[in-house]
Amino acid sequence: APGLEWAGEGPGAGGKNRRVCHAAARLEMGSLWEEFNRLGTEMIVTKAGRWVPERPGGLPGQGGTPFPPLSLCRRMFPTFQVKLSGLDPLADYVLLMDFIPLDDKRYRWGCGNGGREPDPGVLSPSLPCRYAFHSSSWLAAGRAEPAAPGRVHFHPDSPAKGAQWMRQIVSFDKLKLTNNLLDDNGHIILNSMHRYQPRFHVVFVDPRRDSERFAHQNFKSFSFPETQFMAVTAYQNHRITQLKIASNPFAKGFRDGDPEP
Repeated sequence: APGLEWAGEGPGAGGKNRRVCHAAARLEMGSLWEEFNRLGTEMIVTKAGRWVPERPGGLPGQGGTPFPPLSLCRRMFPTFQVKLSGLDPLADYVLLMDFIPLDDKRYRWGCGNGGREPDPGVLSPSLPCRYAFHSSSWLAAGRAEPAAPGRVHFHPDSPAKGAQWMRQIVSFDKLKLTNNLLDDNGHIILNSMHRYQPRFHVVFVDPRRDSERFAHQNFKSFSFPETQFMAVTAYQNHRITQLKIASNPFAKGFRDGDPEP
């Protein structure tokens, strides 16, 4: 019978508990994440823990006029969402996320290539950066700052049965970032101008009294390379600003030319 594979508490594939070893996660809006990733995704980190720019710079051709704040947009965009499968429908699970540095470098947005402007639109592997956009690119600017206090974000519906998690798309739309080291609101603390990889974790709530002995067996982690991003306090690449306005439903006012969205 299909349910028999969940009958035991012992380890399954890879030494993981049978209630997590078959867990699978599919990233939602994958094509949109890929589109951002090709440009070099940027996420705003602010003292208030907002994901969107308070006052992003104006787009070319608009005289550099700052946009008004997107006061209604406090969610991550693109939102981190996954569709789960392979869980035990009757077992309890906790879902959470954390963010790890991608390297030990601090970055700045500027011109590489020895002070010469690269050709517009050319991706240049010779530059000390990941991508080049028009005349600017991300450049390594020194060693990373000391790591910010490590925090995790628990999905507010945790814990819940596997059947509930698999029934619908799991959305982390409440998650917020900040660069405020003194934050006491539980937001994820990151250093600006550093690159990060979000990680998603499925944790089986083990009912055994000595469950701590099996903690290493009771979780499964997922990372999606297309969700990597640079933490910034203001968007540096105007193409990221354009794409966020074009694809974010909360930015409809900007698309319609209305200065007050």
